[in-house]
Amino acid sequence: MARVIPSEGELVNGDSFVDIVASVVGIMLIMVVLEGSRIKNAPLKLSLPPTPEESALEQDLAAEQALREEILKTADEIRYLQQETIARQMERDLLATAIAAADHEIAVHREKPDQDRQTDFELHRRLADARFQLEQLLRQKQIEESRSEEPIVVECYPTPISRAVDGPEAHLLISGGRVVFIPLEPLLEQFKTQAKAQAHKLLDQQELSDTVGPVEGFRLRYTLERFDVPPEMFQETGRGGSFARLQKWVLLPVRDDLGEPVRLALQEDSDFRRRLAKILPGRTTITIWVYPDGFDAFRQIRKEVYRLGYAVAARPLPPGVPISGSPEGSKSAAQ
Repeated sequence: MARVIPSEGELVNGDSFVDIVASVVGIMLIMVVLEGSRIKNAPLKLSLPPTPEESALEQDLAAEQALREEILKTADEIRYLQQETIARQMERDLLATAIAAADHEIAVHREKPDQDRQTDFELHRRLADARFQLEQLLRQKQIEESRSEEPIVVECYPTPISRAVDGPEAHLLISGGRVVFIPLEPLLEQFKTQAKAQAHKLLDQQELSDTVGPVEGFRLRYTLERFDVPPEMFQETGRGGSFARLQKWVLLPVRDDLGEPVRLALQEDSDFRRRLAKILPGRTTITIWVYPDGFDAFRQIRKEVYRLGYAVAARPLPPGVPISGSPEGSKSAAQ
């Protein structure tokens, strides 16, 4: 379009004004289109309050996280208990192996004729000791498996080193949760008196057996044998001939319900405490003969006897094996 330059005093051409307006409008349209495009492509951001479903979901997620942490903690405790169980299982297997070896040794010994009876007695004692230790480990294993996070109380007893008993002894029997004093000394005195009167019978026989008692519910069955002095001993000592000697004695209760239940025996007015009060602490050793069914009662009695200042010797017995002794038997070991 041809432009005419106005001279001074001449009005502006209308076409130029229209062009200017059109340019401005075009620029504004372009800016509007660009701004609309930017607004269209911008992400929509809404700030809305959480709904009840969202709040419940967040609570569930928090509870799940807490439960997950609790499960991990429980898994750690289970792994610890499994390790403890494996350790106790190994100890039990070792003791079971020792018991099996002792059983085998006893079986082989019984198959051999004319063996020393004392060896069989010692094997029974060793087997009872092993079973006693196995029972203690099994109970300890059960406690470890079921224990809660509580303080561990360790009971200490005086004089942990055992020593052979040479002084006076008082004997207790624990069986089936009952405890009873054994009148062993009065029975042995009766045996000595009766044995002296019967010694002449061994001139015509190799051995004889008899029974004394009952005393406080117990009998004592004994066996005497004739010992002929061999020539070599006669040459060494100058003493010959034959004499009677004790082979073995066995203690026989007249019934199974002797004594008192442990819970009654530990009360202040019990027969057990009255009998115990007659024994001086520090001079007399309390020897406790115990069967496997009396281990819990044994621990209660031992704890109380220790508290009163007595030395204690434990003699475990196999089930069904009576209390017995011989000149070659072992002495009690007191703590």
